[in-house]
Amino acid sequence: MGFFIPEAAAQAAAPAPAGGGMGGLLLIAGMFLFMYFLIIRPQRKRQKEHEALTSGLGKGDEVVLTSGMIGKIIEVDDVYITVDAGKNIELKFQKVAVHAVLPKGTIKSIHGNADK
Repeated sequence: MGFFIPEAAAQAAAPAPAGGGMGGLLLIAGMFLFMYFLIIRPQRKRQKEHEALTSGLGKGDEVVLTSGMIGKIIEVDDVYITVDAGKNIELKFQKVAVHAVLPKGTIKSIHGNADK
């Protein structure tokens, strides 16, 4: 058992490979850059676009909500919008529920095609 001690001492005295710690640091930095450019940056861009969309909402805009419902905005508040869903049905939603703003006349064209 005593003959293993010199081997252990020799292993402990061996110098560390040059740049061994730098490779690990570069790997972690590369992973962070990968996550930033493929996940974080596009998500922030979509978030800013959606904030611009919701802040620009106004009375009379025709919108599609995240639920798929289509309606015309009849009232805009700081956080909520009131949407006319048809036949004088008024529903109140949070602004963040707006998925897209439709071109004017879209609802009329959809209802016109549904009657045929």
